[in-house]
Amino acid sequence: MKKPLIALLIVCLNIVSYSQDRITGHDFAGRSEIISMNGMAATSQPLATQVALDILKKGGNAIDAAIAANAVLGLVEPTGCGVGGDLFAIIRSADKNKLFGLNASGRSPRSLKLDYFKKNGYEFIPSYGPLPVSVPGCVDGWYEMHGMFGRLPMKDILQPAITYSYEGFPVSEVIAWSLDRNTKALQEYPNIREVYMPGGKSPAKGEVFRNPLLAATLEKIAKGGRDEFYRGSIARDIAAFMEKQGGFLTYDDLARHHSEWTEPVSTVYRGYEIWELPPNGQGIAALQILNILEGFNIAKMGFGSAEYIHHFTEAKKLAFEDRARYYADPLFSSVPVEQLISKKYAAERRKLINPEKAARVYDAGLSEAGNTVYLTVADRHGNMVSLIQSNYRGMGSGMCPTGLGFVLQNRGEMFSLSEGHPNVYAPGKRPFHTIIPAFITRNGRPWISFGVMGGDMQPQGHAQIIINLIDFKMNLQEAGDAPRIYHTGSSEPTGELMTDGGILMLESGFRTEVIQKLMSMGHRIQWNLGGYGGYQAIMRDEKNQVYFGASESRKDGQAAGY
Repeated sequence: MKKPLIALLIVCLNIVSYSQDRITGHDFAGRSEIISMNGMAATSQPLATQVALDILKKGGNAIDAAIAANAVLGLVEPTGCGVGGDLFAIIRSADKNKLFGLNASGRSPRSLKLDYFKKNGYEFIPSYGPLPVSVPGCVDGWYEMHGMFGRLPMKDILQPAITYSYEGFPVSEVIAWSLDRNTKALQEYPNIREVYMPGGKSPAKGEVFRNPLLAATLEKIAKGGRDEFYRGSIARDIAAFMEKQGGFLTYDDLARHHSEWTEPVSTVYRGYEIWELPPNGQGIAALQILNILEGFNIAKMGFGSAEYIHHFTEAKKLAFEDRARYYADPLFSSVPVEQLISKKYAAERRKLINPEKAARVYDAGLSEAGNTVYLTVADRHGNMVSLIQSNYRGMGSGMCPTGLGFVLQNRGEMFSLSEGHPNVYAPGKRPFHTIIPAFITRNGRPWISFGVMGGDMQPQGHAQIIINLIDFKMNLQEAGDAPRIYHTGSSEPTGELMTDGGILMLESGFRTEVIQKLMSMGHRIQWNLGGYGGYQAIMRDEKNQVYFGASESRKDGQAAGY
């Protein structure tokens, strides 16, 4: 019985999803790149992209436009983001020719202790309900970005999201599918039906959806600023709701919240500077993967070859063992970032890869020590924003505070409950984070702002995009549309350990003989639908003074410029 099943799997995996007969470029590209002079936006929903362009045309800069687009996405794509979630950004300031990193992630409730989980028999923090809720950092992130770089008044920036919330918008295809799945799973939680299931079901593709409660919340934020969310009526409403639900998030937790500006960290990959944010996020995993792979002739291996896929997968496994062991809130644990992303360390780890066989187990190297949305915007002045924002698992915790029109994130699920682990739960601590923005510079000048949403796919996606661009010479659109590799089952910062090599998932488009070769090397290959992330990117061509934009076909997104 096993042989027919394997054969069927191979057939399924070998189905090629090409985009018609193109006269230029790779046949897997969904379309050509978008090219413009004055500004560019790429988001996972066209209405958000258009709002970003409108803000640019009204005299706003890339930072204003990114905030406006994010606010709209919280309405039109509530399965990925919203004001109840966290935010990270890398911002390129044209005036200073410098990258700025923003960590707008929230902390755990100060009244919730590790002993609570131990006494109540928890081995892991649950995915839903009041326990995984941490302080939402998104709104504070908006105001930090705006205070540092913004031009237009916040009331003007948030007005498009307010208008769409009141007047409604037609739900797009992929988001409609995700809404249906999420609301069915969470409908028994308070207020989910009232907000997201008008008439008893979530809106289908093309149906007009309104969220007047969210509109009123955004109006309060636009008028009262970030303090309205963290110290005003919204904070009091969130706290009262959480107390009623048996949660631990309090008004004091919200009032004490603050974001942090941080220095992005980088490695050089074949002459290009790759920038990520340091932990508590997982961005440096992408840098570790690239450092390991730099020692191999990836271009010679060829895109889609078994040799390349094998080496990529093993490099990912190695990086993720360190991710599981060391990544955490640096205010609570010393994270050896410089060592982890050093070329010397990568050279040591590279030696562990067997070119002919998949490893079942790797150890962490050093001895000392969901759904999401991604968007990027660039303006005519050269400012660029790489921004990622998330509720974590789809619609977060399912906790939808009464009268506010949004869900609270469940990012606290990502803590470990193992005492002594760097990422162990503690009051007032930021959990390990999966959402990561990225940026590439060349000779110190801006080149590409990009991201790939999707949980632990994100650093794998970042590395693949960079390899596609640099090693395989793909253009910006092709780099995102190319079939992807997704390995799962590595050790995790929440305590799970890889003992069996994990599972390798290959998107449609890889050849049968490649899959057979990988299986003979010991890789366990399975089918996956929808787990390969979502990519948006903007590239700066300084010679011609234009922007290139890309938005992949896996989402409802759009790249557009003017």
